Amino acid sequence: KKSTGTILLQTAIVIIGLTMSASSVIDLTATYLPYISVFVILTFLLGLIIGRILRIDTRLSLLLASGTAICGVTAIAAISPLIKARQKDLLTSLAIIFIFNLIALALFPVIGNSMDMSDERFGAWIAMAIHDTSSVIGAALSYGGNAAEIATTLKLGRTLWIIPLIIILGLLFKNDDNEKAKFPLFVFVFILAVLLGTQLNLNQQTITTLDSLSRLFLIAALFCIGTQINLESIKNIDIKTIFLAIALWLFALMASYYLISLI
Repeated sequence: KKSTGTILLQTAIVIIGLTMSASSVIDLTATYLPYISVFVILTFLLGLIIGRILRIDTRLSLLLASGTAICGVTAIAAISPLIKARQKDLLTSLAIIFIFNLIALALFPVIGNSMDMSDERFGAWIAMAIHDTSSVIGAALSYGGNAAEIATTLKLGRTLWIIPLIIILGLLFKNDDNEKAKFPLFVFVFILAVLLGTQLNLNQQTITTLDSLSRLFLIAALFCIGTQINLESIKNIDIKTIFLAIALWLFALMASYYLISLI
């Protein structure tokens, strides 16, 4: 069952899709997807390697590596039934991602402004460097300009990596009573919204109204998601797990910035 926060977030994303043109989405995706793919693979593999070195449980390493490399809570929720993750590991991963999302929301717009990054560069950077879609969009809206449209498109392109991840983990952890992981169908709804918005050729006043509406849905989504965090799970996070999560995020920050500087 979907939470209220998830539904509100997905609604905000679809509304943003209505304000975008299909041609700009295709151009952006074609330019950045190879770099996003390199980022996802390197970050995921590094997470598993560090986890192995620190002797962290493989399932916990998989949760954190997937969340950092692909799409935060969405990836963690998608693979946890496949790999039979323990409830403790699931809550620990979600707590860490939530804390990182709060930090990202506050710091990334400040960093982007201090470095005088363009809307496109900032949007591309946070689409890779921030874990969850909600925080990516929140940071992009705070930055202003067309950073939100760029960040949303590229973040959802990164989210598509859930498909091969689910297939591979489904084969590796296959057993008779495995639950099926669910791919976030809202990605396809977002694409349909982009196509619909392109056909409707909306005027600027309508686009501005839709942008404001998407912000309202996003604020409501962030509030709902924030109330779900388990404070007990934060207290139970050990040093090795924190080290893995921080080391992996620092790599993600630097690798994503380096990759977009190549474009």
